Amino acid sequence: SKSPSPRQNMPVRYFIMKSNNLQNIEISQQKGIWSTTPSNERKLNVAFWESSVVYLIFSVQGSGHFQGFARLGSSIGCEKSQDWGSAGFGGVFKVEWIRKESIPFQFAHHLLNPWNDNKKVQ
Repeated sequence: SKSPSPRQNMPVRYFIMKSNNLQNIEISQQKGIWSTTPSNERKLNVAFWESSVVYLIFSVQGSGHFQGFARLGSSIGCEKSQDWGSAGFGGVFKVEWIRKESIPFQFAHHLLNPWNDNKKVQ
């Protein structure tokens, strides 16, 4: 039998990941990786180690849609990827895509973020 996860009683965390373009989302969906700015890395690593699961909800900036969501599959290391071809990104980490579908923000307007003055999630 499978032994329980040592983090199974820890909270689930959610993060909205904004991308500058759809191409980065497509690369992520094909390769199961993502990279973010160094300022986000610490937050994601802490969440990875202190949570039972971390969900990343992806959206292209200005699209008015979510492009899907994935589970954070690894902590973020130092290895970089040339896939994004942009300076300013940190290390690469694994993501396991659960849903790859464009969903308009209006479908989630009933969700409010208590850590962002109860603003709509988008």
